[in-house]
Amino acid sequence: MEGPAKEFVAIPAKRGFSLPTSLINHLVRTMFFSFVTLFFPAQSFAQTSLYELVEMYKADLNALNRKYTVRETDEYYERMDAFRQEWLDRLSEMDFEGLERDAQIDYILLKNKVEKDKHFLGVSYQTFQSLAFVADPMAPLEKFYRDRRIGTKPDAPSLASNFHQIAEQLKDKTANLPNTPTFDNWQGAERTSEIVLSHLEAVKESSGFYFDCDPDFTWWMRRPVDFLVAELETYAKALKEHYTNTLVKDDGSGIIGKPIGRADLIKELEYELIPYSPEELIAEAERQFAWCDREMLLASESLGYGNRWREALEHVKNTYVPPGEWPEDIHFLAEEAIAFVEDRDLVTVPALAKETWRMRMMSAEAQRVNPFFLGGELIQISYPTSTMTHPEKMMSMRGNNPHFSRATVQHELIPGHHLQGFMTQRHKPYRSAFSTPFWIEGWALYWEMNLWDKDFPLTPEDKIGMLFWRMHRCARIIFSLNYHLEKMTPQECIDFLVDRVGHERANAEAEVRRSFEGRYGPLYQIAYMIGGLQFYALKQELEEKPGFSEKEFHDTILKNNSIPVEIIRLILLEENLDKDYRTKWRFLEKLELSQ
Repeated sequence: MEGPAKEFVAIPAKRGFSLPTSLINHLVRTMFFSFVTLFFPAQSFAQTSLYELVEMYKADLNALNRKYTVRETDEYYERMDAFRQEWLDRLSEMDFEGLERDAQIDYILLKNKVEKDKHFLGVSYQTFQSLAFVADPMAPLEKFYRDRRIGTKPDAPSLASNFHQIAEQLKDKTANLPNTPTFDNWQGAERTSEIVLSHLEAVKESSGFYFDCDPDFTWWMRRPVDFLVAELETYAKALKEHYTNTLVKDDGSGIIGKPIGRADLIKELEYELIPYSPEELIAEAERQFAWCDREMLLASESLGYGNRWREALEHVKNTYVPPGEWPEDIHFLAEEAIAFVEDRDLVTVPALAKETWRMRMMSAEAQRVNPFFLGGELIQISYPTSTMTHPEKMMSMRGNNPHFSRATVQHELIPGHHLQGFMTQRHKPYRSAFSTPFWIEGWALYWEMNLWDKDFPLTPEDKIGMLFWRMHRCARIIFSLNYHLEKMTPQECIDFLVDRVGHERANAEAEVRRSFEGRYGPLYQIAYMIGGLQFYALKQELEEKPGFSEKEFHDTILKNNSIPVEIIRLILLEENLDKDYRTKWRFLEKLELSQ
């Protein structure tokens, strides 16, 4: 954001008297830095970690978000930007060289997070500024929200008149909307609707604060509030539909996401410490696909299908077990994977981690979004329910057959997500603030690769099951990045999963819906394979060092919590650290896949 931030609202010292806003802002900043300096002096970090400062950043951010609840306003964006700049200024004043190495790692992580948060807040603010004209009639309402925050008694007769006038203006705007130019795309239309809805919620909350406890407000404002709320709802709905579909919103798939474009993809990758362009990552996915294709043909030949790998895949899908037997089989697969890594002493598995994992069956509705397992301490199992149609039941059973699942049960439990969760709750838990899917999903995918190398798949059917998932992760990179580059539609993504990987169509639809309509960031789906390749490449690099221990490698990763894999590399290689560290590890350059 350019230009000086606007002054924040003055806080009355007492009724009828207000301190100048410039003085208040100066005092707030002075108190902030004094508090940090008093309790967290820079020199103290030479002896301790920065975990207190990380926790303070999270707590301060949460406190401000609870205070400034009307997000689509200049006040909110400017306050949150100023907050992050204060933190960057504080970090820049610290003696980085005087910190212990572990504290230097935390410094780099915190600085990267604050910079990322600040950047994407700025991107959102720019979009808001370009569309905020739709909220011009609501500008007088912002004083009402601020007065509510400090409990000012409203001038109810005057406020009733204002509410009525604003509602009339909105009514006219809604009626005239068909005569105004449409938005260029549906994203712009939805964002304008969200701006209006943020005011709608603020009107409801602020009015609710005064109703009944203030007799004058209650008498004057009941009908004007109802009128304004109704017009805000109508205006928001009309704006949401006021666009020209230059970008595909619904291509027949019924899946509606928000492609972010190449520029934002590159910034997301930069802050995740991935020094590659989207196109380079797509090219790597194609290279990984070629490896999978070769291995799939070998497994197909072993089963007597020759180069007809799709027939071999159908054979594996039809090994599904009857309903009712599947949970027992999941338990067997989980215990099998645990025994495999413990017998080979590959990673520390605490006894309590083995004892405390649980299982639950997934509802039919949840399976529309995720047709396979979800995991962690609680593994959620996808398998048919009585409410599904016959084709849906068959697709669910075929897509969750034992050979497909042999690769995914260990991904979700041990040594995958459950072991991760167990360890991150007990080792440097404050670093959850830096959580990244490249560590979370990359770790679990890395184990699929590592176990393949160690002959975990016992039969050609097992290999096909593991290869199906590796192809699936290659496909995720290709279709999700191309979607955000606006080169593929959701329907094309579904067809790609069916045609290129061999998904059941209903499962492919659920996978694409999960990718674009779920709560996942734009890089989440690429993080499986790319994060896995990072861990795989790092292991290859460290294996060349004298005294390498695979178990120590794995335990060190888990004990440093969910942070970018490139930072794990700095820890393990004990390289010099720079306070302005930027991503530079080209991990794909020397990567070799086991054959």
